[in-house]
Amino acid sequence: MKLFVYSPIKKVYFILICLLFCFMQNSFSMDNFEKDTINTSDGDLIITFIGHGTLMFEYKNLIIHVDPTMGEADYSKLPIGSLILVTHQHGDHFDVNALQHIMKDGTILFLTEKCAENAEDLAITKVLKNGDITKAYDITIEAIPAYNIKHLRKNGKPYHPKGEGNGYIMTFGDKKVYIAGDTENIPEMKALKDIDIAFLPMNLPYTMTPEMVADAAKAFRPKILYPYHFGSTNTMELVNLLKNENNIDVRIRDMN
Repeated sequence: MKLFVYSPIKKVYFILICLLFCFMQNSFSMDNFEKDTINTSDGDLIITFIGHGTLMFEYKNLIIHVDPTMGEADYSKLPIGSLILVTHQHGDHFDVNALQHIMKDGTILFLTEKCAENAEDLAITKVLKNGDITKAYDITIEAIPAYNIKHLRKNGKPYHPKGEGNGYIMTFGDKKVYIAGDTENIPEMKALKDIDIAFLPMNLPYTMTPEMVADAAKAFRPKILYPYHFGSTNTMELVNLLKNENNIDVRIRDMN
């Protein structure tokens, strides 16, 4: 009978292989996601499309997370945030577990009043209400209303009542980025000006139809439009609705 000898050298090789596998797994975690690079007057803005309503931005050595949730990524493997924005209290946007992985001393977390009620264990939190304007790391941040007008629950209440949720406009150098949160094509959205990049949600019954997104886009005319939070919605419907709008670049990324 032949005996297998587990030598010290083989043990070292085995440990090295395991360590290499773990390193590759951690590296791969960020490579799973699509990225776009946007040129601004103050350096590149790198957008990482995590999924659903979840985004990450890199800008001037800063990491900015938007609506981080463990349902979209393992945040124990993602970079610590310099700045974090949460649009509203629903579990697919507000996840304390994810936040705890990416917060440290100095991380600034902006959220809504409803979120703050369940954020006692988090460090530096700042509540923003609709219409508030603030600044962090030289980035101007404006809280825009986000709510439903048409789509209601069976009890007659909107999925997202007015005043509870925020969209956010962030200014990076000469570029304004609008992240709408969960909302419909509300008057406050359609009145926006000079938006360079817009993220607009597109799934029923919670947010907008492709027609509603197109209606909003034609009103405030972002230079680049990313539909997001779109679930199983056919994104080509939006592309077709805006195919004659030459000044609106509709970009489809993996955000279902």
